[in-house]
Amino acid sequence: MTFEFSKTLTATATTIPGVVLYDLPVHGDNRGWFKENWQREKMMALGLPDFSPVQNNISFNEKAGTTRGIHAEPWDKFISVATGKIFGAWVDLREGDSFGAVFTAELDPSQAIFIPRGVGNAFQTLEDNTAYTYLVNDHWSADAQGQYTFLNLADETAAIEWPIPLAEAELSDKDKAHPRLADVAPMPPKKTLVVGADGQLGKALRAAYDGDNNVEFAARADFDLASEASYSARNWKNYSTIINAAAYTAVDTAEAPEGRQAAWAINVTAVANLAKVATSHGITLVHVSSDYVFDGTAQTHGEDEALSPLGVYGQSKAAGDAVVSVVPRHYIVRTSWVIGEGNNFVRTMASLAARGIDPGVVNDQIGRLSFTEDIAAGIIHLLESGADYGVYNLSNDGEPQSWADIAADVYELTGHSRNAVSGVSTEDYFKGKPAAPRPLNSTLDLNKIKATGFAPAAAKQRLTEYLAK
Repeated sequence: MTFEFSKTLTATATTIPGVVLYDLPVHGDNRGWFKENWQREKMMALGLPDFSPVQNNISFNEKAGTTRGIHAEPWDKFISVATGKIFGAWVDLREGDSFGAVFTAELDPSQAIFIPRGVGNAFQTLEDNTAYTYLVNDHWSADAQGQYTFLNLADETAAIEWPIPLAEAELSDKDKAHPRLADVAPMPPKKTLVVGADGQLGKALRAAYDGDNNVEFAARADFDLASEASYSARNWKNYSTIINAAAYTAVDTAEAPEGRQAAWAINVTAVANLAKVATSHGITLVHVSSDYVFDGTAQTHGEDEALSPLGVYGQSKAAGDAVVSVVPRHYIVRTSWVIGEGNNFVRTMASLAARGIDPGVVNDQIGRLSFTEDIAAGIIHLLESGADYGVYNLSNDGEPQSWADIAADVYELTGHSRNAVSGVSTEDYFKGKPAAPRPLNSTLDLNKIKATGFAPAAAKQRLTEYLAK
């Protein structure tokens, strides 16, 4: 067997999305050869996903002409030849526009190929004593076989030109019996799970993902955040993303003993359990945070500002952020003053206006509204655009306002006088009432998420549209 020594490590995209062919540097002399078959740091620099392999398999084939496949497994594979030479054929069997796409190549020990979940893998040995190796990112199990997708080696649509005709090759009876492409059920993508799907943001995510069968929505009855069974009963191998839209948000009640326990149970303990699941299974965790993780002394809050929560609710959200920050694939989406379908400040002000009530509203807390349709759109943008993992501020845009300013806008937009709203300080508003401390400045810097290509709508525009509904 001869092949080229000392190639430069390079990556070449193929005709199948996500399938990448690698040339490997192999160093040899009169004694034999050595190569770095898989080198995480160097290959990630070339774009190889950090696919976290957990099992190494080797297929040894005694005779040239041995042909295996076409098998699409529910995990990613990094494939190479240890010794010998193969003709490889790969067919996209995933749902989507590239279903049925084919790529073929001859591989020797100086090459390797990355095959994403759902792409069918097949090979034919071109030399005796060929060893074909796989690094995979999930453990093989008998249950997993039920999730395989197969294609017949002789499928006329794929039209693979096997160097050794299949009539002369060594095939298994099982491989001979696999279906043609027209009869193949494409492998669906991994699922997204939305936790907290009955809240304001959860409802907006339901609307944004309407018609997408690969997104599951779990309300409180479907996913009890306090129950261990919620985290152990699911087959997490089938999920790529968890969006945590659940939270304990009773800011004032959180200051009482029972409220404090509930806030930490939902905002910290449950988040830690989701983080464990995400880390163990390579899942992307999207976690929704709050302006309450800051004390409000800064005029505008950037993503890198040190956490400085004032009250129990803010402390529990800050602790949740810290937990999520260690998940390898995470987005912390920090919002402020959330408005969606359900009870909220805007609905309350509209109701007061309709009843002819002249309210006193806090005028020394400054920030922007965050409408749930824009939070949902921003989350989907981060996931679909492949934005760098990390923390992103996400509110609506425009000039920051006080709660009193927003209340006056609501009155005006509903046909009432702005002058019906009077301003009052936070201290005076809560005098004599049990209340949590609140940040006076909640304005979030939006430059980071805008740099990813997402531009939140102006808060006043969304307020007008919201009230028109």
